[in-house]
Amino acid sequence: MSSDSSSAPDYARLRSIARTMREHILEMIAAAGSGHPGGSLSAVEIVASLYFHKLRWKKGDPTWAERDRFVISKGHGVPVVYAALAVAGEIPVEELKTLRRLGSRLQGHPDHAGFPWMEAATGSLGQGLSIALGMALASRLDGSPFHVYALLGDGECQAGQVWEAAMAAGKYGVHELTAIVDYNKVQLDGLVKDILDLEPLRAKWESFGWNVLEIDGNDFEQVIPALDRATEVRGKPTVIVAHTIKGKGVSFMEGTHKWHGVAPNAEELARALAEVRGADGQGD
Repeated sequence: MSSDSSSAPDYARLRSIARTMREHILEMIAAAGSGHPGGSLSAVEIVASLYFHKLRWKKGDPTWAERDRFVISKGHGVPVVYAALAVAGEIPVEELKTLRRLGSRLQGHPDHAGFPWMEAATGSLGQGLSIALGMALASRLDGSPFHVYALLGDGECQAGQVWEAAMAAGKYGVHELTAIVDYNKVQLDGLVKDILDLEPLRAKWESFGWNVLEIDGNDFEQVIPALDRATEVRGKPTVIVAHTIKGKGVSFMEGTHKWHGVAPNAEELARALAEVRGADGQGD
């Protein structure tokens, strides 16, 4: 088991991991010349908290039967998962620069074929929560101990299938399932509120019978307690509405749709890395 949620979180270590993950994200997308930096950077603290604190998983064994399952439903944000796996030593760091290349295991959207660390192929937005729900019901039916987590984008929550899965999970009280909404409020073409507003988002989830937690998703000291509380709830699924910042950590990428799906050039990469390496007191 490579994470230990029973011990006190080491926040300084997690912040150091987050900084390295941001470096990896920027460098791999720049090397690919395409990708989605904004929604990858916004989810760093969420994914780092999962892989380095909450998830039960075994190093070198992505198919261990008792592992917790993690489905990244916002598939275009998968560089954040590759970055976490590289920090964990499951992917060689140099392999990250094969992102999106023909024949690489590291495709622009998650691909389970040939890369079992990905629980499911996702990227057709709106489908990941349904997949995660099926896994959670399987956990219950089999009497297995694993918990299932699904990370959704906010623009993705405009898809009807998200709410079909939410309705079913609420009906069956699937406490084996935790959804996390990366609520950075920016999507491909602009602000979520201007394109198809999600509010009142909390009330929507509650109306489908979910336990709702609302946090700052870029603050480890809020993310980890929320993940811990989510697995304590019985009789209903939990959703964590995580308020985040698109492009978090890079000033010229933050809060703008312009960096939803654009790779930085060499000059922009250098500026971005300088900012990331200067954040949070490098070397702590």
